[in-house]
Amino acid sequence: MRFARFTADNAAMLLIDHQVGTMGWVKSISFEEMKRNALMLAQAARILKMPVVLTSSMEEYAQGPLLSELESILPAEFAARVKRFGIVNAMDDENFAAAVKATGRRKLIIAGVTNDVCTVYPALSLVGDGFEVQVVADAGGSPTSMADDIALRRMAQAGVTLTSTNQLIAELAGSWVTPEGGELIQVMMPALQA
Repeated sequence: MRFARFTADNAAMLLIDHQVGTMGWVKSISFEEMKRNALMLAQAARILKMPVVLTSSMEEYAQGPLLSELESILPAEFAARVKRFGIVNAMDDENFAAAVKATGRRKLIIAGVTNDVCTVYPALSLVGDGFEVQVVADAGGSPTSMADDIALRRMAQAGVTLTSTNQLIAELAGSWVTPEGGELIQVMMPALQA
């Protein structure tokens, strides 16, 4: 099968439940690394002017608000975020599903917290509906390493492409010598030096 690169012109990004409470439940990756990676994705989407859909679940409860930095990076998308009330599979929420459809893109990049609950089900649903899906595994995590491993395997077996933050940003950039590529390498530098 021929490699069909995800680009800013053909893909959209879905950031699911990057909420301070939910992220605190993750033990398969450090909070700071997961947060840094999620914010790098948001910055990349902003630089590339990609469609982004943000969603949260039960912000007023233990899950807490979305990362405040997301509002600074993607203010319009943050304001338009889909607030789900307890719906596990974001694609079962009619407002989220409509927002995904409204992007007009068939290639979707997903990062979510947690991978074993909030990411796995929309990823499986979207692949089942014929979308090409990449899940950015290190911009999310799970309560245990085993739970994360099982979720990632389940998604991969269903046809989801697993990727990392740096790998995905490099794929989207295509070249570091474009104006956007130069900005993207600056987004990646702190992670590369950590």
